[in-house]
Amino acid sequence: MAVQFNRTYRFKFYLNANHFIIINGVEGETHPHTWEFTFDIMIMSDDFVQFNSYERAIDEYFSKYQNCVMNDFEPFDTVIPTLENMSEVFVLDIKDIVEAQNGKLLKMESSETPTRSYIISFAESEDFKETMKNRRKESLDLEIDSVIDKVMERREA
Repeated sequence: MAVQFNRTYRFKFYLNANHFIIINGVEGETHPHTWEFTFDIMIMSDDFVQFNSYERAIDEYFSKYQNCVMNDFEPFDTVIPTLENMSEVFVLDIKDIVEAQNGKLLKMESSETPTRSYIISFAESEDFKETMKNRRKESLDLEIDSVIDKVMERREA
């Protein structure tokens, strides 16, 4: 019996940029961060995957923000660029990038300190559950076809 497993890669990216936040209507000082973004990506094909294609695409996405002030970019010119707000913008863009390369974004973990992370997960979404159901069905169909082929070979022998 064939064993089905899901192949998942974890990628880490670092964004060196500045931002300021507004608290109670008062603009704080612009200050630097090295934000860490970690992505868990499930590979949706059994074919060979050039994982560096994901790295290149995501790195290119983040490159426009490197060494800049986040508040200068939409939507962060109107939405305060907290870790949480940035993550909620980035995750949807990265999800599209990953899906364009036949992958599935499972989770994004964001942090600005080593002791605290903000996590967005798609593992409980209906879309993900449907994907997993279809993958199990495809795997079961392949297994059934294999058993039928073996029975037919024995009958012909």
